[in-house]
Amino acid sequence: MLKQRIPARSLGVAVLLLGAVAISSEAMALSPFQATYQFSYNGKNMGSATRSLKQNGNNWTYVFAAKAGILASATETSHFSLIGNNVVSNSFSRNASYIGLSDTLKINFNPAAKTITTNRKGKARSFAWKTGALDELNAEIQIREDLQKSGLKNSYLLTDAKGVDARRFIKLGNENLVTPYGTLSTIKVKLEHGKAERNTIFWLAPKLDYLPVKVAHNDGRSSYGILLTGYQGVTK
Repeated sequence: MLKQRIPARSLGVAVLLLGAVAISSEAMALSPFQATYQFSYNGKNMGSATRSLKQNGNNWTYVFAAKAGILASATETSHFSLIGNNVVSNSFSRNASYIGLSDTLKINFNPAAKTITTNRKGKARSFAWKTGALDELNAEIQIREDLQKSGLKNSYLLTDAKGVDARRFIKLGNENLVTPYGTLSTIKVKLEHGKAERNTIFWLAPKLDYLPVKVAHNDGRSSYGILLTGYQGVTK
């Protein structure tokens, strides 16, 4: 039993943020995988999480699911395709709950109508189409593709309920990381939030096809993260 009282809403936000933002010189074709993680809040192990990528022809489904005991849970799903090395977004959904509260988000990308529509908890919005717009999960896949080729772009168009904004992922360097799965050589990448007190860092393992093997987020008041415990998929 935990001695520290942890706000349920904070746990819910933690579960959501860690989804986001699903990142050798020898390029590998994208392949299905499944990964498991331990989930921590302020340094304490609170639950578990999974990432899975499934393929049906050129239709891909990327799912992140996390659960912090009976307090909070979240599932995020991204549907997309690939044209060359570019991710083409189709749809994104999020369903989360934390002690009596719920949060839902749906995003549809419609290149034919030149629109991107969002619906969060019943509030619908529509935005002008932007080529290359990503959701917070399939952005990980695009970063994987870019790291295998010419490197990270100057910015990425990330979509949320309020619209499409350019965000920066910055490569911080390399680090050997110890995980329950084993010690892995990783590339450390930081997502900029535009606020000094907020930061999200990803550790991506080239050996595991650039899978995020660790994610750490700090918002100035609390911190949370996930760490790889198991993996089934392509290895180098």
